[in-house]
Amino acid sequence: MRTKKYLILLFLTLVSFKNFATHIVGGEIYYDCLGNNDYRITLKLYRDCINGLAPYDDPATIFIFDAAGNLLNNVQIPFPGSTVLPVTINNPCFTPPTNICVEEAVYQTVVNLPPLAGGYNLVYQRCCRNQTILNLINPGDVGSTYMTHIPDPALAICNNSSRYNNFPPIFLCAEVPLIFDHSATDPDGDSIYYEFCDPFTGLDPCCPILGPQAAPGTGVSCPATCPFDANSPPYAFVPWLAPYNASYPMSSFPAMAVNPLSGLMTGTPNMIGQWVVGVCAREYRNGVLINTNKRDFQFNVVNCPGLPVASIPQQQTFCFGYTVNFSQTSLNAFSYQWDFGDPTTTSDVSSILAPTYTYPAPGNYNVTLIINPGTLCADTAVNTFDIQPLLDPNFASPPGECIYENSFNLTAAGAFQGNGTFSWDFGSHANPSTSNQQNPNNIVFDTVGVFPITLTVSENGCTETYTGTVEVFPKPIANYGLASSLACDLQPVHFVDSSIATTALTYQWSFGDGGTASEQNPSYQYTAIGSYSTNLIITDANGCKDTFALPSLLDVYPSPVAGFTVSPKDTSIFFPNVSTVDQSIGAIDCDMYWGDGYYSSNCDTTHTFTAPGTYTVMQVVVNTNGCKDTAYSEVIIRPEFLFWIPNAFTPNNNGLNDVFKPVILGVHNYEFLIFDRWGEQIFKTNDMYEGWNGYYKGKLCTDDVYVYKIVFRDDVQQMDHQYIGRVTLVR
Repeated sequence: MRTKKYLILLFLTLVSFKNFATHIVGGEIYYDCLGNNDYRITLKLYRDCINGLAPYDDPATIFIFDAAGNLLNNVQIPFPGSTVLPVTINNPCFTPPTNICVEEAVYQTVVNLPPLAGGYNLVYQRCCRNQTILNLINPGDVGSTYMTHIPDPALAICNNSSRYNNFPPIFLCAEVPLIFDHSATDPDGDSIYYEFCDPFTGLDPCCPILGPQAAPGTGVSCPATCPFDANSPPYAFVPWLAPYNASYPMSSFPAMAVNPLSGLMTGTPNMIGQWVVGVCAREYRNGVLINTNKRDFQFNVVNCPGLPVASIPQQQTFCFGYTVNFSQTSLNAFSYQWDFGDPTTTSDVSSILAPTYTYPAPGNYNVTLIINPGTLCADTAVNTFDIQPLLDPNFASPPGECIYENSFNLTAAGAFQGNGTFSWDFGSHANPSTSNQQNPNNIVFDTVGVFPITLTVSENGCTETYTGTVEVFPKPIANYGLASSLACDLQPVHFVDSSIATTALTYQWSFGDGGTASEQNPSYQYTAIGSYSTNLIITDANGCKDTFALPSLLDVYPSPVAGFTVSPKDTSIFFPNVSTVDQSIGAIDCDMYWGDGYYSSNCDTTHTFTAPGTYTVMQVVVNTNGCKDTAYSEVIIRPEFLFWIPNAFTPNNNGLNDVFKPVILGVHNYEFLIFDRWGEQIFKTNDMYEGWNGYYKGKLCTDDVYVYKIVFRDDVQQMDHQYIGRVTLVR
């Protein structure tokens, strides 16, 4: 006889999967520190090797960014070849199809990455996903991004990232529970926290690959060329199709869940189709997040008719009495044969779906269930049940309390008669740390945290333990400062919160003149000069409070009044001179910012604009206290178009007509080229202010007639122009 647990994954199905033609179906990127600043980068990619439409990259390009998003380098890894993953199943009722094939390719390389403030981000991007995916909007246009982070040396030196132990099953049977170990291993022993998360999108069908293979797609709106390099982080999330999202990525009941500490993924899919799922393994060291391994993959949910699985749920409670209501979660069972393992009788059997049996005495009993007995599709499950008298203690965990006023009262409850050595263990941080009372009171903890409390009840020869928790919240620390040490009336004073708390905070600000605010970092405008006393009261999500006031008064000084006139306010590029007259009050310094990148330290001045456009002219004035004010005015420089070119020049360095170039104004997208009589290009520039000096490859050209070509787009009508003509070089 064979013993089976839940069927947890299938690579095989009876249903033809031609409609599920796959591309890249999953992957991850991680690294190992080899010492001397060397890191081995590993990129794992998975692909359907029968129906796959996307070949593996050769080479695959990894892009290396700093924390600010600057691209530092890229690494090409040649295609290492792929391995076909084995497909096995161990059930005589299910014949695996032959059209399922999954390949794994493992790219690896070693790079030298010296310590860098903020660390590095390693990125790989690809396109695209299957058009038949059910939980994304336009999935055929959605790509994938795999990224890992090498942390700042201040957080971790020579860190090794976490990596997943198993690749998720490609195929799942509908209505069959999934129990999959999605855990990861961290070579450094860092703590790992697991959760469902949003996968990153990646490249699109127009530019599906980066690096040396970058080439545009065939879509009508695709560009003529594709970029070699990836865009810098952060990256967008995939577009979920409602009602699906990162925490509910696919149709299932019970819903898919991942244990945050063990990585165990559970749930029962209930809709046939293809689904994208994202899981994050967040790596913590000393309580600080230093990296995240985000992996997305594709589940294909299919029908698996006729697959029998015998299953008896594990015993969850003990000391529940002698009568047991048995249940079973078998699949595709049409007949049952129970044996309750009672050695005192031969009548401890049943053939019903969910039987009840009463044992004669306490003890351990081996319970056996055979489904479809006597047939080829029979399956067997065996579980041991510990039968003890009814005993089920528990207690309600009291609400959490703040550290500076905590005092907990506890009440034992549950299934017991009340005549049993109660034993409470509150831990070493509690006073008292233990108690033998049924309902102990005034338990005080000396530090913050979540503390396990154990209640053990011994009664009628049976001992049962229940563990609950109490939580002691930290006191938040209120603190703030000013964005600037100078405060001026009628100008915003920016208050900057620097409070410390473990939860979200609510804020109660008092500005000393009757004004209040509830934002985290408020800006407040005082209407009168003077000295003001300010303070802040914070309250965290647990109701814990703290108060802070600046140690000195806030002095508010008077502000100047900015003002100026501008003339003309509307002119053309042929008359680009604009004048300003200062009309500010109470200022000792005045600057004009013209909106085109130039400024003047004199506000009674004239400025010449060099390009058409609408410009916002800004005046900044400062008084003796250092208080500032600004005023603005708009100037319109209308575009005009001018083009003229000579037909000869004399590059003899006499200062007259030495350079050949057009006179041009009001254009963009400019290109100027010179060719000799044989059609060879000898000069090219995109700078409207650069001309040809008659030289080619460091030598002055001979007297001759040369051909010029000039193209540009005018600023007036946005029309393209091309001029081709001849110029005579006379030395």
